[in-house]
Amino acid sequence: MAITTSTLTQELYANIVQAALYTLSEQTVIRPLVQNYDMSGTPGLIAQIPKLPIIASGNLTEGSDLTTETSFDTTSVEITCAEKGVLVNLTDLSKETATIDVAAAIGRQMGDGMAKKVDEDLAALFSGFSNTVGGANTEITVSDLFKAAAKLRANQAPGPYYCILHPYQAYQIKQQLTGAGNTNMVNPSDLGNEALRSGFVGNIAGLNVFESTVVTGGDSAGTYYGAAFSQQALGYVNKRPLRIEQQRDASKRSTELVCTHAYGVKEIFDQYGVAIIGDAQL
Repeated sequence: MAITTSTLTQELYANIVQAALYTLSEQTVIRPLVQNYDMSGTPGLIAQIPKLPIIASGNLTEGSDLTTETSFDTTSVEITCAEKGVLVNLTDLSKETATIDVAAAIGRQMGDGMAKKVDEDLAALFSGFSNTVGGANTEITVSDLFKAAAKLRANQAPGPYYCILHPYQAYQIKQQLTGAGNTNMVNPSDLGNEALRSGFVGNIAGLNVFESTVVTGGDSAGTYYGAAFSQQALGYVNKRPLRIEQQRDASKRSTELVCTHAYGVKEIFDQYGVAIIGDAQL
């Protein structure tokens, strides 16, 4: 039976927490690109996110009163928060014989696992966008990114615009930009040269393009859903920040380390996002 007396030193425990928090902050790719809301310390698990209407201006006539009122009716989206977590059992023998900084290693892995989970939950929302470009089992093209950006602008989505692709989807874009594989390879553009030098996709059609392996979600083998979106398209609500607790299990000569985080994600403005459907196989 586990008991609460711990043999982990406070220094070891502090290092685990510090490494986990830093890794969660640094390794999340999608979370910083969407609307972030803080619900920590407030009652309830459901956050109501207001949706403000678009107001259009009209022509005026000199000396005439404004008589037509514009309604300002707001709606809201509810985001329900839930717990996510991971358990690591650190045995005494492992800690005592390790040649690495066990605290930092556990903290990094916990933080990385939670960062990936947050991004996975956000990426799972991409397939819910009504607007789409590309198609199942087809390679995406630079033209698809231009189409996605055009749809965002046509829907008056506020900037900046972001794009998340699976690395294999991004490979197709890089190949086009650099002309790699062409029989008669022409001089690449500045963006193509940068892709050749560093592998960074860059800014295309006003989209800041990022790569992440959390992009999945196809309805058929090999078809993945990336997305182009405005920051206001998706929402992330922090109910309880990442927390690590320890519990000593003397009979097992080990210490349980439990990492939890309570949050919620949801689509807010459907018209502010475009799903990019394409093949994610090389």
